[in-house]
Amino acid sequence: MDLDVIVIGAGLTGLACTLRLQQGGLRAGIIEAADRPGGRIATDQQEGFLLDRGFQVLQTWYPEARQLLDYAALDLRPFYPGALVRVGNRFHRVSDIWRHPERLPEMLGSPIGSLGDKLRLLALRRRALQGSIADLYARPEMTATRLLDELGFSQRIQERFFKPFFAGVFFEPDLAVSSRAFEFVFRAFALGDTALPARGMAEIPRQLSTRLLPDSIRFGARVERLLDGEVLLDSGERLRARAIVVATDGTEAARLLGVASKPMRGTTCFYYAAPRPPFDGPDLVLNGTGHGPINSLLCPSNLSSAYAPAGQSLVTVNCFGTDADPETLEPPVRVQLRDWYGEAVDHWRRLAVYRLPAALPVQAPPVTAPARPVRMKDWLWVCGESMAPPSIHWALSSGSQTAEALIDALQSERLAERP
Repeated sequence: MDLDVIVIGAGLTGLACTLRLQQGGLRAGIIEAADRPGGRIATDQQEGFLLDRGFQVLQTWYPEARQLLDYAALDLRPFYPGALVRVGNRFHRVSDIWRHPERLPEMLGSPIGSLGDKLRLLALRRRALQGSIADLYARPEMTATRLLDELGFSQRIQERFFKPFFAGVFFEPDLAVSSRAFEFVFRAFALGDTALPARGMAEIPRQLSTRLLPDSIRFGARVERLLDGEVLLDSGERLRARAIVVATDGTEAARLLGVASKPMRGTTCFYYAAPRPPFDGPDLVLNGTGHGPINSLLCPSNLSSAYAPAGQSLVTVNCFGTDADPETLEPPVRVQLRDWYGEAVDHWRRLAVYRLPAALPVQAPPVTAPARPVRMKDWLWVCGESMAPPSIHWALSSGSQTAEALIDALQSERLAERP
């Protein structure tokens, strides 16, 4: 590879970085250990079903995603703005009444919280939408649960709505996450749709990779270590470039840079083939009962028929953590599913189970938005989740901003080299 810049990692950060570098006229290419682009964002095909690897969605409001992705080509399928929450022995709908004001009577009568709680939801929405993203990340920081306490939310709505909904986003059952990260996600839910590409989440990195120049990604090449201006592959091959960008996940970046890695949160996901879906409509189902192993459930085939073969449905069940062996965890999952949906669950056939111990970095305080690209040495740059909050927006933004800074730096150095 005769390159100006070698980017390590073909996740969203590496793809965005390389795309912008190439647009800026630099010869940039990616070294990727896996056999596909996307990093954690992956979609497997099995028996005609599309299995997104873990609970993954796209928030359409994300500014960087709107700029870099072709939403029409992704054929996005939105979830209903709200959720079906299991409380007691039945499901109750929680709706975004800004988008569905006709649901106000139903929302007011639901048992997820008091009338005061529901009015406070409007105040929280107004707070989360105030100011720029930079303003949001400059606010005094605490845990999300402390913020909800200070805003006056009852334990009932925290246990029945906030924890199952937002803890499922962060893979943190107690929602002990940064209030800044919490408000950023709340803003995303309020201003855009939560959606899936019609043919799976892997369409997002695939779309970005097709915009790169031909042969820009070298798959199956694992970086053993970094040398002075060089990349040493585990095959023994050495690659040199004017600049090297580490755009891997946080754990791999820590290995390459010789620093401590961030703690991670995990999730276990079960995938079932069902003769028919347990409910109609593009809903996310939350467990607000306070007991049982399930956090959330969705039917991707309700959003897009491509997720399942004709005449079948795909049901995805998400549980916190990876401590329990899946074979031990599944029986209580089945018991809870049968309590919710009856004997029909007995006819659900397990397709797969994914145990993902490093699904997301912990987002406990302190959490800050990336202020600037990180240049560790003259030739070494770092971006991605080791330097930015974990989300599709920040992954794309970190890659793009690093590329912009690198283009400026190399252009300045070339001008300085001229006689």
